[in-house]
Amino acid sequence: MTTPDPQPTAADSKDRVFRSSGGIAGGVLLLALVAWLGIDALVQGNGRTPWLALATMILVVPLIVAFTVRPAVYVNEDRLRIRNPFRVIVLPWGQIASLRSGYSNEVVDRSGTKFQLWAIPVSLRARKRAARHEARAMARGEDSTRGIARSGSAPDGPTRAASDQAMDDLRELLEARETAESAQGEAAVRWAYEIVGPAAAGAVLLAILLAVG
Repeated sequence: MTTPDPQPTAADSKDRVFRSSGGIAGGVLLLALVAWLGIDALVQGNGRTPWLALATMILVVPLIVAFTVRPAVYVNEDRLRIRNPFRVIVLPWGQIASLRSGYSNEVVDRSGTKFQLWAIPVSLRARKRAARHEARAMARGEDSTRGIARSGSAPDGPTRAASDQAMDDLRELLEARETAESAQGEAAVRWAYEIVGPAAAGAVLLAILLAVG
């Protein structure tokens, strides 16, 4: 596997994007809370408190962004680009061996390396809810053959969890494009230094302040 810098290009504007709306909402709330508490400590704090608050914010804010707002999966006809908390992975469809769903969703390349899709989290609750809706839909279909169900009745909810449907869509695109000439190439992985750098700086500053006492 090569590791060139997989930067987005102009073609990325045409990508289909998968993100977790729940993760983004939670991240925005956490960032607002950290900003409120941190700014209050900076303005009202005495002694070392403002410095400790600043160091903590420098450490915590990038981590919150990394695990909530940042994750995304960008898809087009040539490749899959995964933006995880600390890495960016670009996989041409020809380099992908499989897309797996279990307690997490992940992609496996042809070398056997696994990459988790943080932007498409698995919800066991959503799966159970979708399974119940599917069972009800099947029951309606069976009843209608016996003349029991009313004609035109429709399922009262999704028959597939959103994350599972997203994985189905990715598998369909993989099956359709894995042999395409434009979907060949090498996998690329880059560390997200824009996240790792500030978080590491905040951790070092916080450790120094705590050590100094």
